[in-house]
Amino acid sequence: MKLLTFLATCCMSPVAILFVILSLNPASSQIIEEPLLDEIERAGFLFFWEQADSVTGQVKDRSLAAGNPDPRNVSSIAATGFGLATLAIAHDRGYSNRYLIEQRVLNTLRFIKNNLTNVNGWYYHFVDMYTGERVWECELSSIDTALLMGGVVTVGQYFKDHAEIVALSKELYEAVDFVWMMNGTQFINMGWKPESGFLNDSWNRYCELMILLILAIGSPTHPIPINSWNVFSRPNFTYMEHNYIHFPAPLFVHQFSHAFIDFENLRDNFTIDYFQNSVTATRATKDFFLHDEEMSLWSYSENFWGVTASDTPYGYDAWGGPPLMGRIDGSIVPCAAAGSIPFLPQETIAVLKNIRVNHTAQAWSRYGFVDAFNPITNWTNPDVIGIDVGVTVLMADNYRNKFVWRNFMSSPHIQNAMNKIGFVPYQPVKQNKSKRIGSN
Repeated sequence: MKLLTFLATCCMSPVAILFVILSLNPASSQIIEEPLLDEIERAGFLFFWEQADSVTGQVKDRSLAAGNPDPRNVSSIAATGFGLATLAIAHDRGYSNRYLIEQRVLNTLRFIKNNLTNVNGWYYHFVDMYTGERVWECELSSIDTALLMGGVVTVGQYFKDHAEIVALSKELYEAVDFVWMMNGTQFINMGWKPESGFLNDSWNRYCELMILLILAIGSPTHPIPINSWNVFSRPNFTYMEHNYIHFPAPLFVHQFSHAFIDFENLRDNFTIDYFQNSVTATRATKDFFLHDEEMSLWSYSENFWGVTASDTPYGYDAWGGPPLMGRIDGSIVPCAAAGSIPFLPQETIAVLKNIRVNHTAQAWSRYGFVDAFNPITNWTNPDVIGIDVGVTVLMADNYRNKFVWRNFMSSPHIQNAMNKIGFVPYQPVKQNKSKRIGSN
């Protein structure tokens, strides 16, 4: 009782007090996960509720972490995709009035169909959240359209009793001309601009591309050849004892497709288990922050590690490792651990608990964890970023009950794609160390 009174006088939230009390009892480690993850999900839902326009449903690319008035009006279509899936989670969990959530989903889908600028079913990366028009002379983005469709398909499967939501979900997915975006090649192009045409790069190597390919192969109207799955490169990468498929990039490339697609206990014709590959990638990331000579200058530890693409004190950066990318300086990006919760739950939740309990004043705000912070320099990113909040919410809930996985994967078109590719179930052998699972 004295401890509880003391903690209360420190102005700690009730949930934070619970974390401290439970952490004093090692047997409570499993109990502590639910209040933490639920708090994370509720806060993330609040972002997608407050930082989307109530009429159009389009979600801001970023907003002030404290929820203060913010005149910025640029929406990220990927954030809107994560937002749709989060609305379904919130409806399922009863985080707010279910009728109002359903109406927000409906408004969002109607606006995408009627107002969001597109070419052949592909949408611009960034748009005005009120008009749906292109901003910043950005590209039609193939991967961001895929993440938008991830949310569209999820709500179409979840709200099965709402005829208009189901019909709009079907219509929007069927409108995406995946063949056109291949531009006559084996690969889906990264994007297109009206001023210059297709971009000079394609989705031809392992990264977050898998959701794009699975949507494309499963398309009921514009399916691409199955060979597009077979031909993208799967480079082997080794760090310490970890061997896995990896094209040097931040950790998010091992997370974003998995936010929607349940790869666990499945492998394709290459006998690759992509879920286990992300497990290994997360382990390698943790070991990089704990043991790499480059990291020895900073205060990373067993329960305090991880960055991925985010804001930094020097601007937005695709930083991380291994191998070292960017100017890592002791900062932490909470969604690096949060996006890997299903892969390494014990290790990643330990990081999130530590941040929530010991860095609350600096790292926790209205919408949950800030996007990035540095306890050494006392720098805190004033913004949260929609896709980072989104992957945090979806992976937390997938770990808790596989909600998005169950709904997205229930689409017959997604199942058709998985079957075409040749995914089959298997029981992986439990190993203490990662084994080589990739091929060149």
